[in-house]
Amino acid sequence: MGLLSFLRGSGEKVFKKEEAAPTPETEPLRASALLAHVKAIGLPYNNLTVKTSGDKVTLVGEVAKQEDAEKIALVVGNVEGVSSVDNQLKVATPAPAATYHTVEKGDTLSKIAQTVYGDMMKYPVIFEANKPMLSDPDKIYPGQVLRIPAQ
Repeated sequence: MGLLSFLRGSGEKVFKKEEAAPTPETEPLRASALLAHVKAIGLPYNNLTVKTSGDKVTLVGEVAKQEDAEKIALVVGNVEGVSSVDNQLKVATPAPAATYHTVEKGDTLSKIAQTVYGDMMKYPVIFEANKPMLSDPDKIYPGQVLRIPAQ
């Protein structure tokens, strides 16, 4: 599926203090913490292996839908301490990939919808495409990467 880049210093805090620094000793702990985070969010997958190497993450496994693969990559990438995700998940039912938008200071879902779709009232499309990672359309932050589905 490809390589996604993220801002290493922003995102959800998932790692415990002892897992924060990427070292050979913490790699298995970091991978386990990221897998637990995906499970806690409740995203579906048939099988999933998370591998870490420093601030880079590789996802291997299989999911049913393209959307699931993209959401898993975003959940893992939007974690503080992760700079890139190599999404190697196989999709049982392939579909066109979504595009992505990195939130900048001053962005709102309405503003992003206006730019992408030409209609600010289409912000719910972006919100729905990013559930369950987003719980509220007003809770986005600079550096966060969002899925932008085709319209």
